[in-house]
Amino acid sequence: MLLLSAPAVGQVGAVQAQGEEPAKQQKGPLVLGAYAQGSFIIAHTPAIRHLAVSHPTGFELNLQRQTNGSEPWHAWYRYPKLGVALVYYDYHNPVLGRSYAATTYINKSFLRRPRHELNFRVGTGLAYFTNPFSLESNHKNTIVSSKLNATLQLRLEYDVAVAEHLGMLVGLGLNHYSNGATTKPNFGINLPTVFLGFNYHQQRPFVPAVRPANDTPADLGRNFLNISTSFGLKQRSPIDREKYLVQSVSVLGGRRVGRKSNLLVGLEGFYDRSLLQEQRDTARTTDNLPDVKKAGVLVGHELLFGRLAVVTHFGFYLYNPYKSNNFYYERIGLKYHATDRLFGAVDLKVHRGSADVIEWKVGVKL
Repeated sequence: MLLLSAPAVGQVGAVQAQGEEPAKQQKGPLVLGAYAQGSFIIAHTPAIRHLAVSHPTGFELNLQRQTNGSEPWHAWYRYPKLGVALVYYDYHNPVLGRSYAATTYINKSFLRRPRHELNFRVGTGLAYFTNPFSLESNHKNTIVSSKLNATLQLRLEYDVAVAEHLGMLVGLGLNHYSNGATTKPNFGINLPTVFLGFNYHQQRPFVPAVRPANDTPADLGRNFLNISTSFGLKQRSPIDREKYLVQSVSVLGGRRVGRKSNLLVGLEGFYDRSLLQEQRDTARTTDNLPDVKKAGVLVGHELLFGRLAVVTHFGFYLYNPYKSNNFYYERIGLKYHATDRLFGAVDLKVHRGSADVIEWKVGVKL
């Protein structure tokens, strides 16, 4: 719940009576945080049990900007915070070494009072590992095979005021690191984390800006068409070090069904060149090999944050002569509209929870 002081309520009524909207350039207050964190490694497959014995420790510095209502979607999500963070981990294992990550995230409040708040945070970014897998010098590191990896953060945070601008923060989280099968082996690291630290709040309690009288999206209830293409690179195994090109094309119809949501349905095709080499390695003869191209139908959802959207897809292969995987696939990603027509996206395509490829996508909305 958001609490307004009596003077602020009066100001809101006065401005609304005049029909004014908040200034687009107005910026919300800042929150600066520093946290210590302790973790353990989940042994989600037998191939990494020999590494899931240490207890990584780390440190995080972050800067958050409180949204204030200057954009309509701020109020739809109860004024979340947008942040950037620098995250360091020491794995206390010479095989794994250390990691350094930079992430961007959104932090949504479930409970907000003048002196405490409960938030859920989700973020993504890039991480650098000092000791990745090497067939010659570090073959025991079956978790991380490349220096550069993607990271995903999920957190539940509780912040309680200990001074006028200072809050103590405790929480539970999960950090995931993976390169999306760009390089093998790619089992990835899952780190359940406990963290403790402090936040400096530039303004507490937070007072939102005035909301416009009508913030209904202009395209609510309208249909649209997305046409896009993507490419990605993947490695077949630690022995075969070549990176194979993976391409796709998609034609998706959609409809904005609410302030926060688009629903999608459509067709897409895939061409994975690593499957050609896989066939040559396993087939007795190269005559009459099945087609490695695939085509599928999908349903999807987009969770909207202004020009940014969190994308989830679930698809089935309709054309799949070479049975290299399950008959269905999933996708999660981030999509950004540079203009009302042009967009880009970064997606992770998976088969039954196992990463297939990271897709870099460009498209047009009609």
